Amino acid sequence: MTVLTTPAPTASAAVAQARSAAIEAEIARDPGRFRVLTGDRPTGALHLGHLLATLDNRVRLQDAGVDVVLVVADYQVITDRDDTGDLPAVVREVVLDYLAAGIDPARTTVFTHSAVPALNQLLLPFLSLVSVAELERNPTVKAEAVDAERRQGRGMSGLLFTYPVHQAADILFCHGNLVPVGLDQLPHLETTRTVARRFNQRYAAARPYFPEPEALLTPSLTVLGDDGAKMSKSRGNALELRASEDETVAFFRRARTDSERHIAFDPEGRPEVANLLRIGAHFAGTTPEDLAASVADAGAGRLKAVVTEAVVEGLRPLRERRRALAADAPAVVRDVLARGNARANAVADRTLADVRDLMGTVYS
Repeated sequence: MTVLTTPAPTASAAVAQARSAAIEAEIARDPGRFRVLTGDRPTGALHLGHLLATLDNRVRLQDAGVDVVLVVADYQVITDRDDTGDLPAVVREVVLDYLAAGIDPARTTVFTHSAVPALNQLLLPFLSLVSVAELERNPTVKAEAVDAERRQGRGMSGLLFTYPVHQAADILFCHGNLVPVGLDQLPHLETTRTVARRFNQRYAAARPYFPEPEALLTPSLTVLGDDGAKMSKSRGNALELRASEDETVAFFRRARTDSERHIAFDPEGRPEVANLLRIGAHFAGTTPEDLAASVADAGAGRLKAVVTEAVVEGLRPLRERRRALAADAPAVVRDVLARGNARANAVADRTLADVRDLMGTVYS
């Protein structure tokens, strides 16, 4: 996303960053040894923040030759809400966004949670490998619980509480060994590593069955919406990838800046201006500092015009692909998910069969 919110690295964060850099070098040498699991909750069409934070990186890994497995986590929609809305329509829009951004279903497996029963059945034995106290300490779970209470006045659901273990099932069902995450998501990945390690110790000590997946760190960045808060589908402040050029122009015209005329890249002191500079630099193929220097004393109006032009031109190919795909959306999405769900089911069925065998729960 944009506007850095990265805290000063701790010792463990520095270790993770160093290992992630080494993994990037390994990917360049031998991408075929990696399988990445990543995905999204289908709570709305994807927006500019998704593109900059995750989608571009997924396409990069796919194009590098990494085996990418992409879950449309429809079961996770109900972790913190009672009404799922028109879920089939939202899933359709998310898949169209994937394809328009460059995800190739011939090389990347795109599947939905609810279509792969064996994956979800892994949640049961995996839950026996972690304690309630360990789940309660997970900082992301605590943050999500507070958010659910704030937005809907409801307590944490059991599904939300066990989300880190469900995520472990997502990653381990396909023997994923690499997960793109931000520093703030490392506790979730550590739960997956704990589940894999404990399963191996308990049921496969002689020959470990599950890999302990590693983190491929992505920048802890946040793209701001037109109101100056984090871009979010639920806040209604996002620029959707499917938006028109006119909507894009209007979005950046509304975007907050500040009263200083001179444009400079100062993420801490001037986050709204820094946000625009990062977005514009991404699409213009330059740096935020150089983009700021090119605007200099021309002010926020000129900055917005420059950024708008860069985004409109940068998203033009994606939006043209999306319009072409949307013309036959039901058939296109049905074919992509049929292919991806079939592959995911074949992999999950094999994994569950192996797990049952290792646990001694095969009776015929």
